Amino acid sequence: MEADRLNSPQTSAVLFEVFGYQLQFSQDPNSKHLGTTVWDASMVLVKYLEKNCRKGKFSPSKLKGKRVIELGAGCGVAGFGMALLGCDVVSTDQVEVLPLLMRNCERNSSRIMQMNPDADSIGSITAAELSWGNSDHIRALDPPFDFIIGTDVVYAEHLLEPLLQTMLALSGPRTTILIGHEVRSTNVHEQMIELWKKHFEVKTVPRSKMDIKYQHPSIQLYIMTLKTTEGNTSLNPLIENGVTEKTENDTSGRVEDEVDNEVPTEPQNLSDWEARRYGAMAARLLRDIKIT
Repeated sequence: MEADRLNSPQTSAVLFEVFGYQLQFSQDPNSKHLGTTVWDASMVLVKYLEKNCRKGKFSPSKLKGKRVIELGAGCGVAGFGMALLGCDVVSTDQVEVLPLLMRNCERNSSRIMQMNPDADSIGSITAAELSWGNSDHIRALDPPFDFIIGTDVVYAEHLLEPLLQTMLALSGPRTTILIGHEVRSTNVHEQMIELWKKHFEVKTVPRSKMDIKYQHPSIQLYIMTLKTTEGNTSLNPLIENGVTEKTENDTSGRVEDEVDNEVPTEPQNLSDWEARRYGAMAARLLRDIKIT
């Protein structure tokens, strides 16, 4: 449909059902910016929230009114997962991505209200510019946030430090960070985890906790909280907020550090999700062997 197009005939849309709502996210995979594509880790994260929302940290009763910031939001899929659980979400990205992100926020918010006009349990979602490491952008967002989320935010080594500094600047003593990451470079991935563990308690979500369909061995979810050990002085190097309190989270147990080796049974016919995964693997293979 012409109304669903953005700036080019190559623009497509991804339909995604979550929490009983059929959402539609415009994307432009042919653009020069990686943020205009719906990446699979965002779907894995949202379906993880859907599976684990009946009780615990991600239940609507615990999330109602919580402030959430989404980093590198792209098309905004992960942010909608938190908004549908009652959070007030600010989805952020670079200025070039904002028109697409804002369109997805506005269109899906309207779709949700049309489907359920009396849904007072649903939160809100807005879009804002955030270049990592930009102290003016960070101050304007009014940190700290209750939750920081992000999916497929790191693909190159030069992004690791700006992302870390931004997460620290947006964090408070009770902030929970939820990151979905697809491993494309083992080297970048190892550096990322090593850097995070210097400042955060890092837990890996086992695959048994994920949606049985929306998961893949190369896609991992991490839940993190700030370390509170002495000597961890510059929690927010970009914004001085004097945070010295301990977090509420007891991270002494490592229940979520184990990885479940269960692999769901493959159906005979490919689902949309499996087709996406095979496509991703094919694209990566073609890139690695440099076919022209």
